[in-house]
Amino acid sequence: MRTKTLYPVFTAIVVLALVMLACGASAPEPTATNTPVPATATATVVPTDTPKPTRTPKPTKTPNLAATQRSEALNAEAQAYFDKGYLSTADGDFVEYEDFQTDWAQLGWYNWWILDDKASDFFMSAHFKWSTAWEYNDVSGCGFVFAIQDNNDHYAVFLDKSRILFLDTDQSRGGAYEVGKTKGTGRVKFENPAEADFTLIVKEKYAIVLVDGEMVGEYTLSKSKNTDGNLGLTVLSGTNRDYGTRCEMTNLHMWQPK
Repeated sequence: MRTKTLYPVFTAIVVLALVMLACGASAPEPTATNTPVPATATATVVPTDTPKPTRTPKPTKTPNLAATQRSEALNAEAQAYFDKGYLSTADGDFVEYEDFQTDWAQLGWYNWWILDDKASDFFMSAHFKWSTAWEYNDVSGCGFVFAIQDNNDHYAVFLDKSRILFLDTDQSRGGAYEVGKTKGTGRVKFENPAEADFTLIVKEKYAIVLVDGEMVGEYTLSKSKNTDGNLGLTVLSGTNRDYGTRCEMTNLHMWQPK
């Protein structure tokens, strides 16, 4: 992990004022950007004890039984997505990450952590557990970030208890905007707290979101935007109360074609 950054989300008008704050996660020490915090946002507090998402060693060529079963399960997942037409091939490489957990309490902002891995066509999957400190919160939840560019252009996708929020942050457009669905409802229904398997598949200029193995939304990405970039993890808070939004990711892994 290299950096973590904050972005505001104003869901009522689907337009986000783009604000970036960076804090150090590893040497060398990063510096904050000069972008001012908008007057509508509260003061930013960056969590200091967040575990770093790191790679987990993959099974060797002479693995034990548990490692063999794990490898077979991952390959079966890729094959299933290929059979459904979500992937161009089932032949690829996996990266597994350690479990990730954090709390984030700033209404209308999301905090994100950049992974070292880059990809254009890929799928990323994890088991999410999340909760909010206030039942009547705004949109909040766990998610993934992808296509992160040097200027911090990126896409961010969140699983809320009632919907998928898919955002396109573009410096040239001056903010972040919700990406419209081309298929599916984009709707889900969970209680608080909640848990579900969440998978994001990106293939060329299309993105597919699966929740508990079911496709809930397909999205068309910008043809002019580069989708080859770093991947990341993100948490969106829908309240300032107490711990805000609590997110845990397990079985966290990424696949990309060879």
